[in-house]
Amino acid sequence: MSSGVNIVAPELNSLALKVERLTVQLQAEDGVRDAVHLLDLAIQQGQTFALVGESGCGKSMTAMALLRLLPEAARVTSGKIQLNQTDLNRLPESRMRALRGGQLAMVFQEPSTSLNPVMPVGRQIVETLLAHTPYRGQAARERAVYWMSRVGIPDAQARFYDYPFQFSGGQKQRIMIAIALAAEPKVLVADEPTTALDVTVQGQILHLLADIQQEMGLAILLITHDLAVVKKVAQYVALMKQGEIVETGPVDVFFKNPRHEYARQLLNAIPAFEKRGRSLVTGQRVAAKAQQYTELRGDRTATHTQPPVLDVRNLSVAYAQRGGLLRRVVSHKQIVQDISFQLRPGETLALLGESGCGKTTTAKALMRLLDRQARISGDVFLDGQSLFSANRRQLRALRQSMQIVFQDPYASLDPRMMVGEILEEGVAALRPELSKAQRALRIRNLLDRVGLPGNTVTRYPHEFSGGQRQRIAIARALAVEPKVLICDEPTSALDVSVQAQIIELLQALQNELQMAYLFITHNFGVVEYMSDRIAIMEGGQLVEMNETPRVLQNPQHRQTQRLLAAVPRL
Repeated sequence: MSSGVNIVAPELNSLALKVERLTVQLQAEDGVRDAVHLLDLAIQQGQTFALVGESGCGKSMTAMALLRLLPEAARVTSGKIQLNQTDLNRLPESRMRALRGGQLAMVFQEPSTSLNPVMPVGRQIVETLLAHTPYRGQAARERAVYWMSRVGIPDAQARFYDYPFQFSGGQKQRIMIAIALAAEPKVLVADEPTTALDVTVQGQILHLLADIQQEMGLAILLITHDLAVVKKVAQYVALMKQGEIVETGPVDVFFKNPRHEYARQLLNAIPAFEKRGRSLVTGQRVAAKAQQYTELRGDRTATHTQPPVLDVRNLSVAYAQRGGLLRRVVSHKQIVQDISFQLRPGETLALLGESGCGKTTTAKALMRLLDRQARISGDVFLDGQSLFSANRRQLRALRQSMQIVFQDPYASLDPRMMVGEILEEGVAALRPELSKAQRALRIRNLLDRVGLPGNTVTRYPHEFSGGQRQRIAIARALAVEPKVLICDEPTSALDVSVQAQIIELLQALQNELQMAYLFITHNFGVVEYMSDRIAIMEGGQLVEMNETPRVLQNPQHRQTQRLLAAVPRL
């Protein structure tokens, strides 16, 4: 291996997949470069082999090379890929099509873009069966229903003709797994199969894969940047950096005694409760928050006495249900029900719960983004002023005090506008008293504050990485100096090192500006590391809220206990 790390290969007769000296070259704007360089790996039948690393390291490119699904700009220039002694690189495309989906299958990272939106999910499973198995007609349909049931889709018979949009994110991932496993392959490549799922659904998907693996003797190549998941499910791990494997070995050895400096950096960057007060980037102790809020000290609780900057009272949200030819409102579906909480300057409140529990709906209602779509009751006071009774002029002023950072910065940034125009648009709308020169100065200072170069203003969102786009989204929210910042899954799709940088940026800004954060996430590590209080939602209601140490060490509600039990830990 090019990195000098030797893989101890298992006996040849137990190998499911073997890759030797694989190199994939990518044609980029700056010339040709190796996306994967002289890569070796070997996976035994029945083994879960984790390929880990950060975005751009070559993990997904390796997966695409295995299935010969590389984009036009990429090509395999050397190496051998052996599946049951067959060299895939030497097969004609007709024979490769028979193996792809038959003996070698893949679960893609994003089921929403991988499933055909205009074809019932049952028929999509039948397609695989017709292509790779002897099942035909009614037998194929019954087998597809069996696989829907096997992966945990309730009432599979009735849902055979449902379309992807009628399923939740976790259910769509299950359907992707059913399609991949329908032909009973020897090797399954799972590319980030749990990245965007909440902890309970993530746990269910991992248990499902483990059960089916044991049942079928399946070899799984798990591609992920979530090291906690790796420790929970894999037996062997290889760490990639810049297209090369820099460390490999059994999982317990890798986590107990990582040899490569890059491996130690990644492990140190993972947030956890015991790392509070220390930098995730440097490991050094950091300054405490400027303000002291509610904090647990043994059996005594010191209460922060500053008045709340955000006071939510009995908030309820119900979405309109339409029917009939004229699509009139016929009923309302309750999503958020009677929730109340307060947020004080400099405080971080984490709002947790499973997908669909009402977290994001709560955030959008607070921003008054649902006024035309939903029936909203209760009241919200922002800096002492009622948000829901504010007129248009008052609301413009209040929006200056509360901003939101959405989960997907690429979807929330206009791709046709340069970053400088995006940032200036918000400042001009909410701070009209500033001159053009003052706005330009503010934007330069913002970009410097979030760690982006000065030429960012003349570039478009697609020219940046995911972590950089999230920094742009944070800069846009900070441009009007809000008192409350709502962060809706701001780090869910980021690598651990980029996540660590974003967390430290948010904490530094909070120390400096005394902003209050409402942090919506399913990442318990981030919550444990940076939150002051935790609120748990279930079925649209707040079921538990308390200081972070109390919730983590002595959870009272069964839903809190269930969420904590599902968290994969290092």
